[in-house]
Amino acid sequence: MDTRTMILNAAAEVFAQHGFRGSTTRRIADAASVNEVTIFRYFGSKDALLQEAISSSAGTAFAHHLPSEPVDPERELGEWCTTLVKHLHARRAMTRKVMAEMEERPEMTPCAVQAPARATHELCSYFRKLRSNGFTDEDFDEIGAATMLRGALFHDAMARDMMPDVFPKPASKAAARYAQLILRAIGVRTGQANASTPVGTKTEPPTSLDS
Repeated sequence: MDTRTMILNAAAEVFAQHGFRGSTTRRIADAASVNEVTIFRYFGSKDALLQEAISSSAGTAFAHHLPSEPVDPERELGEWCTTLVKHLHARRAMTRKVMAEMEERPEMTPCAVQAPARATHELCSYFRKLRSNGFTDEDFDEIGAATMLRGALFHDAMARDMMPDVFPKPASKAAARYAQLILRAIGVRTGQANASTPVGTKTEPPTSLDS
């Protein structure tokens, strides 16, 4: 691992434990096994370092992408949701710190919201593809659907450890269940794949020669 990445990872870990004020360059340098001069040489200031560390950490959580052309929506969206919840849950301490600091330090907002915004746009694009490729013929609001799904995933990742009884069990399958529910809500049949027959198309029963 290169020095820059080591410092970014250390800064993310220190921030998750101590917040902005407690994330001194000395603490970050010790965690990264470098000296403070190295930190300033790479990033210039503590503010710049922490903003990049937060942005990089958030971007990693949304690194798993949906396919540009849907084939099996239940599997594809289920895997995307499951991966996202795992990443968000692993980084929940940092996310909580960022949310607690944003009112006092609004300059942290852009680096914290870039990745979720990209994820929403990706979901919207995927939902539109589901419609155009014949997986659903419902006239739904893709932004509303994306917001509902992302909100459920975020809430699960952030709050399950505090109130486990209000979330689906087992935790390992919850994200896929959220994906199934949103797919049904927008008119995609569970288990539907390849959409060779568009939704709403009637098929003739097989004749005796076909059986």
